[in-house]
Amino acid sequence: MLKLKRERMATTTTNANALLVAITLALLTCSPRCIHSAERRLLVGMTLVRNAAALGAFCLDGSLPAYHLHRGFGAGARNWLLQFEGGGWCNDIESCLERAKSRRGSTRYMTKWEVFSGILSNNASLNPDFYNWNRVKLRYCDGASFAGDAVFKNGTSLLYFRGQKIWEAIILDLLPKGLGQARKALLSGCSAGGLASFLHCNNFTKYLPSDASVKCLSDAGFFLDERDITSNHTMRYFVKDLVSLQGVEKNLDENCTASSLDFPELCFFPQYALKFITTPFFILNSAYDVYQFHHILVPSSADPHGHWNRCKLNPAACNPEQLNTLQEFRRDMIVAMGLFYKYSRRGGLFINSCFAHCQSESQDTWFSADSPRVHSKTIAEAVGDWYFSRRITKEIDCPYPCDTTCHNLIP
Repeated sequence: MLKLKRERMATTTTNANALLVAITLALLTCSPRCIHSAERRLLVGMTLVRNAAALGAFCLDGSLPAYHLHRGFGAGARNWLLQFEGGGWCNDIESCLERAKSRRGSTRYMTKWEVFSGILSNNASLNPDFYNWNRVKLRYCDGASFAGDAVFKNGTSLLYFRGQKIWEAIILDLLPKGLGQARKALLSGCSAGGLASFLHCNNFTKYLPSDASVKCLSDAGFFLDERDITSNHTMRYFVKDLVSLQGVEKNLDENCTASSLDFPELCFFPQYALKFITTPFFILNSAYDVYQFHHILVPSSADPHGHWNRCKLNPAACNPEQLNTLQEFRRDMIVAMGLFYKYSRRGGLFINSCFAHCQSESQDTWFSADSPRVHSKTIAEAVGDWYFSRRITKEIDCPYPCDTTCHNLIP
């Protein structure tokens, strides 16, 4: 009986050891993405800007603006990364009133905790160049890429178009918290937040010490002034109404608007504003940006019968004519960046051929074992090489469907 018990105990111990070895081997061979999924997510709490009211800085509905700050440490304690949140725009009273009742127009409806991943991660293996910086997410609640300055009231409704004031209020709140003594700083953003990076890049530099290394990054913010498939300027007219309604024009680059006197609203588009940005800039974009594909190139108004529906959901389902239209869109984007690509000594580019929109905040696309790559380089590596001047980084991918590293998951 005693011998049987010993044999059972030995068998149990052997099985446990075997299981432990298997788990260890799995973790050792696991990709960063796999390890990340097993880790606890980094959740960062919201900070309301209490002094914003004194500046007239309000979200669409009158609520106070907010941000999320995760402190840096070690060698990164005096470095700062500010990330504009994205989320589209509103260009008429009806859509702005609707937006004001949602998280896109009010901090009352926003999540009070945000997950920091990708470029905002505090894990050195997942975000090797910026993990120990002070990282800030600026919440988006104005509907004009943090650039408007107007108020609408008609007796029954009140809307605050105060994006510019929100930007200023958040910066002034962060300066005494250490931003004012920054050694290195990166102003970034995704989508409408990526556009905000273009709009506020030069201004950001003015708040920081003269000897600080200050640079800017736009992720999926290079929105083109492009005709749709019916040759209409759908996006241009949308922007014209947006700039007029929200009082954006006075906050656009003065040199740009002076050179576009007949159509100053065009300076809302990065392709026209870019040459007036003097701060080092990095453009991260898909040549087949999903948002632009769906809302600029093929908006629903241009395709009332849904001939593009299958192609929109799956690029492999596009017919030859549709693929040719997409390739022309890619060419137009690259041409719009042509002077920047050729002449900018301090600029950087990462233009891939994935059907994506925003790639810096997701760990899968920012830096993991199966992240998209251009010339064997991940987005995180390209941005880091550019920021720290390790090497020139101007990567442009081959046309779809040549890139096998793309996830091509259209949200």
